[in-house]
Amino acid sequence: MSVIIYRYDTSVFSIKIDHVLLLKNIPHEKVNVANVLPRPEITDLLGVTHRRIPILAIGNDIYCDTSLIASALERRFPASQGYGTIFPNKKHGGGADTGLIKAFVLEWVDRVLFGHAVGVMPWDLIPATFIKDRETLVPGGHIDVQAAIAGWDKALSMLSSNMSLLEEQVETANYCDHSILIFSQLSDGREWLFETQLPSFADLSVHFMFAWIKRLPNTAPLFDASTVPKSLEWLERMENYLEHLKQSQPTVSELNGSDAAARIAAASFEPYSVVGFDAREAERLGLKAGEEVSVTRADYIAHIFGTVGKLVALNKEEFVLETKGSAGLVRCHFPRLIFTARPVG
Repeated sequence: MSVIIYRYDTSVFSIKIDHVLLLKNIPHEKVNVANVLPRPEITDLLGVTHRRIPILAIGNDIYCDTSLIASALERRFPASQGYGTIFPNKKHGGGADTGLIKAFVLEWVDRVLFGHAVGVMPWDLIPATFIKDRETLVPGGHIDVQAAIAGWDKALSMLSSNMSLLEEQVETANYCDHSILIFSQLSDGREWLFETQLPSFADLSVHFMFAWIKRLPNTAPLFDASTVPKSLEWLERMENYLEHLKQSQPTVSELNGSDAAARIAAASFEPYSVVGFDAREAERLGLKAGEEVSVTRADYIAHIFGTVGKLVALNKEEFVLETKGSAGLVRCHFPRLIFTARPVG
């Protein structure tokens, strides 16, 4: 089964999925695209106007947004078939907290932590073309670079507060007239964030964020061994773990956009019955099977980047559309969380 990721090197979310593929040991190829629009390899050839990178194709099925990409890779390349897992069992017994890990990543890492990390970017060094491209996504269509620079210290403080949540310190509490010590998160000596046997999707997600923040100018105070020692030990442990995996897996080959699109269009797709069509959920959303809809992220200012296609499947986790580009017909999957769908016209 062919797996192709559309990505670019400076996309931290692309690196996140690179590491999911690495941990699960899934053979794949890549198409490197521009970090700004246009991206004809996706929009023209595949008919997918979703603008965030990465997207990933498994055969003829194209998955958008890292939350759904990770779930799809775990489901379609299960540990029972010899692949790795991003939801390993608990170290001391019991299954993984799969739903909690997904919520932790989606709501805290991808939204809260990333939002504050954007605030400490070196805005005075970012090319004007990149800022102009991203302005299409924000209310008012304008990014105030000077205001972003002025807010840098506040963003750094918010990052510091959020990062300390992983560390957590030993606290004293009274219970039945006895003083007890409470340990939590990394301060209790655990290897991985959710105390799993191996790194989970939570570890991969926090790692890519911390590694990116650490490379940004003037963020060294966040990584002070006197305040977050266990977090730094965990970060080094994750980097060593990923580096070990990289040494044992082959280099990922690169495809051009035309070849990748032709292969995707000619590939088989997963039956619609796998996702199914939840009529009750569709009714709640005002949608019908087979109608033309536009799907986009709910936090975009408008449906200007909505992907339009025929709604063929829908459940509590995802929407599935048939879309058509110049290369042919594809099946495009979007997560239900954070995304919205509305009938066209």
